[in-house]
Amino acid sequence: MPENLTSLSGHKKQFQTEAMKVPVIFHASEKLLPGEETFRELENLAGDGRLFSHIAALSDVHSKKGRKSPTGAVAATENHFLPQINDTAPNCGMRLIKTDLDEGNLSQDKIDDIFKKFVEAVPTKKYIGTKIPCGISLEICRNGIAPLLTHIKSRTKNEIENSFSRGNLFGAEIPSTREIMDVIPELFIKIASWRLGILGAAGNHFLDLMRVSGIQEEVTAAAFGLKRGQYVFLMHTGSGLIGQYASYMFTPKTNEHFSQKVMLKIGTATFRSQMKKVYIELAKKIKAFRDKDDFFGLEADSLEGRMFIRSHWAAGNFGFANRSMITHNLDEALESVLGRQVILDQLYDTPHILVNHENHFGRDLWIHRNGAVRANGPARMASHPLFSKTGEPVFIPSSMSTPAYIGVGTDLNASAFFSAGHGTGRRRQTEDSGPKNKKELFERVSQKNVKLYNAKSKGILLQDSAYYKDIDEVISGMAENNIIKVVAKMEPVAVLMY
Repeated sequence: MPENLTSLSGHKKQFQTEAMKVPVIFHASEKLLPGEETFRELENLAGDGRLFSHIAALSDVHSKKGRKSPTGAVAATENHFLPQINDTAPNCGMRLIKTDLDEGNLSQDKIDDIFKKFVEAVPTKKYIGTKIPCGISLEICRNGIAPLLTHIKSRTKNEIENSFSRGNLFGAEIPSTREIMDVIPELFIKIASWRLGILGAAGNHFLDLMRVSGIQEEVTAAAFGLKRGQYVFLMHTGSGLIGQYASYMFTPKTNEHFSQKVMLKIGTATFRSQMKKVYIELAKKIKAFRDKDDFFGLEADSLEGRMFIRSHWAAGNFGFANRSMITHNLDEALESVLGRQVILDQLYDTPHILVNHENHFGRDLWIHRNGAVRANGPARMASHPLFSKTGEPVFIPSSMSTPAYIGVGTDLNASAFFSAGHGTGRRRQTEDSGPKNKKELFERVSQKNVKLYNAKSKGILLQDSAYYKDIDEVISGMAENNIIKVVAKMEPVAVLMY
């Protein structure tokens, strides 16, 4: 570990070198600290004079190939956007759906039938998903999931009420159609209309059936409608190609795929924006910045800054929309297999890649969460009829075959900007017991009473528990640091992943 690391408590450390303008506060035990590359990336980021107070590094913090800033970190600014802090996937996030299914009314054979159906109904990798009219695609940019839910006649309960920002990142300040068309090329919006309902082939996007195996907070669990033996669905997806393309327009990035470079050129060449001249000048700045160690920044109150955040939120709305379309297709697949409508009720949908405007330490700040979720306590959720009593729901999964947890944010988490990790994160050093091939992987998960479906990618081996930090160590630290209160424990039963 670096010499410049000071222990604040068993699960909290401070890191600062002479090159850093602000410290990094690790909300993790020594066992969960990352490798040297992650420390180097954090030191580089902390050298930026535009950051406010400190960087919060959560227990799942780790480097990610091709990225300048590590996953599992939160940084704040007062007057700037730093797009390179965040991954190019605005509103990649997770959704938990409760069901009226449990161990008493759903057999293992039926679970197998359901997931065989899901392999078709919830594709992991596909060029065309569930098509929607282009006009609805544009309305999702402006209004979030509400127009989509009306279009597909969604039967799932509480999709708007129990989504971050009610499923629309713009909140009450809805942009006009012209304002959207000025920041996102029409081609990208058209592409998005063909791409909903795809789970995703990147990283560890998943659809899990989980069984609630333990209740730690009886009152909160009851308020959430959770009980032992109940089956719930947990999904992890992103905003798809529109999120990537919109991000590339404002973010220096050296490792785009060839197809992404081509689409960016076509999209911007046909861009009918009133701001096109502004964007052309911005693109020149971005190109000149690609090989620099410094972070590219935009003043929040500048025209370029306003263009960025509008694009970021508009494209990010497709994270909610994609999870809503998957939920809808999941709903229909369940009915076709079981011969009845399954009652689906959303507990929460939360992004873990987002730039959001929030008040912390008495200041209005731009919070850049990269692989981290907001975890407000009850006081900061005052406008929500349920979460004002419980705190904001937080989901902590790990590998495909290890337990996951449901928690709630607390009012005592200021040092993490009221944020929590979005999982356990990669181990500093992989265990030797990791599977060498898919046959070994299937045997390992089967021994833990988990069934794996699809699993077409070579990278699926990297989702084994040998590559992930210890979930119990992570949860213990999150509880000690008052990041979350643990509500319930879940065990994976069936997993769909690329």
